[in-house]
Amino acid sequence: MWTHHRVRSMKRERLMFDDIGSYPLPEGITKEWIKEAFTAVETPSYKSKLYKVIQDAMWQKLNAGVEIPNYPQFQNMLTQFSEPIMDGKRTEAPLLIKEEEARISELNALEELAEEYKEQKGEKLKLRICVTGPIELYYKLFTPPVYIDVLSNLAKSIGRFVKHAVEEARNYEVVCASIDEPSMGLDPRIEEEGIITALELASEYAYRKGIDTQIHLHSPIFYEIVCQVEGIKVIGVESAAHPSLLTLIDKTQLEGYDKFLRIGVSRTDILSMAAEYDELHHTNAFRDKGVLETIVMEYNSPDKVNKRLEKAYSLFGERIKYAGPDCGLGPFPDQELAFMVLKNTSEGIKAFYTDLKHKHHSV
Repeated sequence: MWTHHRVRSMKRERLMFDDIGSYPLPEGITKEWIKEAFTAVETPSYKSKLYKVIQDAMWQKLNAGVEIPNYPQFQNMLTQFSEPIMDGKRTEAPLLIKEEEARISELNALEELAEEYKEQKGEKLKLRICVTGPIELYYKLFTPPVYIDVLSNLAKSIGRFVKHAVEEARNYEVVCASIDEPSMGLDPRIEEEGIITALELASEYAYRKGIDTQIHLHSPIFYEIVCQVEGIKVIGVESAAHPSLLTLIDKTQLEGYDKFLRIGVSRTDILSMAAEYDELHHTNAFRDKGVLETIVMEYNSPDKVNKRLEKAYSLFGERIKYAGPDCGLGPFPDQELAFMVLKNTSEGIKAFYTDLKHKHHSV
């Protein structure tokens, strides 16, 4: 495994631009309607409208230049997985979902789009999927202490969602599966116990299939423990809003465990960006749409994206395998602003590679 990666990295492998998943809803569609539609997804009246919402968002991601887009995640990241896992009719043991019930509904909506994509591009759509991690689910559903058998069933269930997504794919190919663990390192109740076991179980199937397994963290405090999880290859760091987080990661440790990074190169903390900007310029960003556009252009200009990537690359080089926005774009007030972030990110990453080529040639 180690030599395999050494050989590949000598070919100056280019990092890939992905996104985390969530996206703003189109105008006129509410969260309540989305919840209803996913519950009654087999009802024709809901199905066609819901599929259109998902497909439109996916085309936006593709048109913005996202190379490995995540299915647009419009559902609540916890209940999307906890509700079926807690439903006795859909489980074969407590908290162990039946394989055929471990469905990510959004992927059915993307089959049609992927077929069209294949006709246009002559290749399969490369997709990233995200699942809510077992640690996140456990601490949201139960209070500590951690019972390993309960945690293990949750983790196996999450692994089954990944397996189902990979095996049922016809027109697209799942190339990356992310286990989202936003509370690890932030929730003081979370202890090391059970983390390695749970993450191994959740990532095992994808890892065995040669799919890039990511973990999406909001804090790298537990990254050394994650390094010990064989099934996770790529560790995500939200480094656009918090560049200092990169200093907590040791490149030699990544190399020793043969792990890679996914780094955030565009900020997604729209409320913090707006607050900072409003304070400096005495504006009210959420009252005036033009101000929000200015903020997105200022904080996430292609040039800023390029510089963030340059800084991270100077520290980690080709240990960076993915780059994109810090987190999901769901909190943005509209799709136009979210699209702008993705477009600028794409341009910034391209500019980084153009600069790198020039430096390489001038050496």
